[in-house]
Amino acid sequence: MAVSLRLNRKGTKDRPYYKIVAVDSRKRRDGRFIEQIGTYDPLLEGVNYTIDLAIADKWLAVGAKPSETVNSMIRKARTAAAASA
Repeated sequence: MAVSLRLNRKGTKDRPYYKIVAVDSRKRRDGRFIEQIGTYDPLLEGVNYTIDLAIADKWLAVGAKPSETVNSMIRKARTAAAASA
């Protein structure tokens, strides 16, 4: 099973909200997912995402492929975590 880390759209028309999820790559965008690893709200200013890096690293270690958007969020979260440590 090929797992990918990608966004799952929630919310209403003109008010999008996304879950960052680990999902079988053959599933639909908003279909069933394996595990939620974070959230993303594009309508917020500043840091508009949360991500659990431990869970993301677990999925990346077993071969999950992140989408471009999720990959950039993971990089930003790692940079912020390194700066605060």
